[in-house]
Parts: sequence; structure tokens; C-alpha cells
Amino acid sequence: MKFVSHATRTALLAFASVAAIAAPIATPNAWAGPRIKDVADFEGVRENQLVGYGLVVGLAGTGDSLRNSPFTRQSLAAMLERLGVNASNGNLNTRNVAAVMVTANLPPFASQGSRIDVTVSALGDARSLAGGQLLVTPLMGADQQVYAVAQGPLAIGGFSASGSSGSSVTRGVPTAGRIASGALVERETTFDIANAPELRLALRNPDFTTAQRIAAVINATVGGDAARATNPGTIALRRPADFAGDMVALVGRIENLEVEVDTPARIVIDESSGIVVMGENVKVSTVAIAQGNLTISIQEDPFVSQPAPFSRGETTVVPSSSVSVEEEEGGLVMVPGGVELRQLVNGLNALGVTPRDMISILQALKAAGAIQAEIEVM
Repeated sequence: MKFVSHATRTALLAFASVAAIAAPIATPNAWAGPRIKDVADFEGVRENQLVGYGLVVGLAGTGDSLRNSPFTRQSLAAMLERLGVNASNGNLNTRNVAAVMVTANLPPFASQGSRIDVTVSALGDARSLAGGQLLVTPLMGADQQVYAVAQGPLAIGGFSASGSSGSSVTRGVPTAGRIASGALVERETTFDIANAPELRLALRNPDFTTAQRIAAVINATVGGDAARATNPGTIALRRPADFAGDMVALVGRIENLEVEVDTPARIVIDESSGIVVMGENVKVSTVAIAQGNLTISIQEDPFVSQPAPFSRGETTVVPSSSVSVEEEEGGLVMVPGGVELRQLVNGLNALGVTPRDMISILQALKAAGAIQAEIEVM
């Protein structure tokens, strides 16, 4: 068997890394680009946030303390007054009621009578909403108009239990829950998209190149100058005069068109978890990289010193320390200019670089001006 020295193994590793970096990578097979509906939003096709204030009843002593939650007491008294019960002079002392905030998202073009899901969250000092029933709660939009009404039993994912000695256990969040299909839509959001002469597309990641490509793909499919990029994030869509259909038919025809999205060269780093995300357009100029670790070990080996027989000395403990320094051998690795992301990652992996070491290397490359990309540290 033939043994290879440590220096030889290091040289072979460096040579393998250079070969991995410089070796040509086969071009991946052509893949379908994302659809227009996946990279852009259509004007008027969006959700609307709803919010409301209500009461949850039927709790098993885990609701709000009416002494510490005056708003719960006032809401309970007002509800009883509307139901014909005079509770203004009564001593309300119950923990079976909790004040909650109810939130929901109204889908675009939701019709009157359809149902949506709602989320219920405790507002006071309730310990758990398990087993509770939400009373009729109007849900309002930003214009203070009621768009839905919520009511129903809560589904809680967490639980909380406690003993008489004070010990307790909690799993999940017992003070928040959901009601599936718990709200009834009472008012529709009006937007006449069918008869609209023009519609705008908003790119989720604004980019000049992507906007021009989307406009070109739409014009090649529909014909004429139906689409025009007005800025990096907006595309104006106009229905051609010879198009057989309304704006809804036009949107349905173009939303599934595939487009090649262009992304800027960017590196996102999360130092707390060691996550590195690099875009495909990240390139590196000609540079040399050396990576190694320095390990310092300190070991304490105290021993006991005994005096000679019949002497006046004392037994003592004498400290003894040994320090060793170990540094991994490594050399500079040349990275040729114009290297793409795939080749850079293959070369760093061949060097055995960990994600945290890769973060330091990328930051050093940026400081040296050898990397053409924006680095964003989370």
C-alpha cells in the first residue's frame, strides 16, 4: 500500500479545487420560465383586510377577569342591554367570557353570501379560548364599512393545564384560534374589470429587463402594442380594438404566458444561522483564496507535591499547563475571472468550506472588490 504525505494530500486538494472551479459545467436543460401571474399582480385583483371586535362565551373559567379587563365588562353589559337584560346595576363576576379581536381576508371578487375563514385572538387576560363560541361580530374594512359577519365555535390548536400546587404546562397558543368558513360576506367589493379599457400589471420584483420582456411576450401573443412598460414595476395593458373579447378574456389569455425573469446579482447572508443564498448572476473577478483554521488547546494537569518524611513541609497542589497550537496547512487557490455561481460553489465545496467560513470568504471578496454582487446581511 502506498501512503501519501499530508503535504501531498493538501496539494492534491488544492489542485482538485482549481480543477472543479475551472472545469466547464454542462449547460442545464432548458426549463420553463415562470408565468406572468406568478411574477405580477393585476390591478384590482387583491385581498382586503377586515377586522372586528367581539365576545367569546362558553369558556370553562379561562376567560377575562372582569376586574382587570374593564372593556370586557362594558361589552358584556352592552350586549345584555341589547338583549333586554338590565345588567347596569348587577355585579358581573364571571370568567366565562373573553374579549377578542377578529381578523379575516376578503378575497377579490367575493360574492355576497360566500363564506371566508376568520382568526380570533384574545384581547384581555384570558388563559384559554378552548371550547368558546364567538358571538355575532361585524367585520369592517379600512373605509369603516361592514363587509362580513362572523360567528361560530373556535378551533384551538394549543392547550394549557395547571395544578393546585401552581405547576402548569402549555402547548401552542391557547389564546388564539380559527373558525373555518366562520364569516358570511355581506358586501361585495366592486371593480368592473370586464369593461375596463386599460389594466395595469404590478411586478412583485420591479426590474427594467423583466418589464420589457413581459410587454414583448404579451404583444407577440395578442398583437399590436397592447402592453407597454411604463416603469420598472408597472406594465400598462390595453385591449386591442380587434380583440374578440373583453378585458377578462384578455387577462385569461396572457396570465399563463411564460416569461424569463431577470434578477440582480445579490447575496443574502444570515450570520445567526449560517445561511447563504446567492443569485445565479453573481460573478467573481480573478482572485486568490486561502482558507485554514488555527486551533489552540490548553490542558491543565495539576499534581500533588508531597514533602519529605519527617520534614516541616506541607502537601500542596502544583498546577501544570500544556499549550499546543495546531494550524491546518493550505495554500492559495486561484479563481479565474468571470467565474459563475455554480463554479464558485463547486470550488468552495471542494475546499471543504463550511457555511460560516463561506460567509467570511464572501465578505472578504466583497471588501477586495473581487465580487460583482450586492451583499445583504439579515
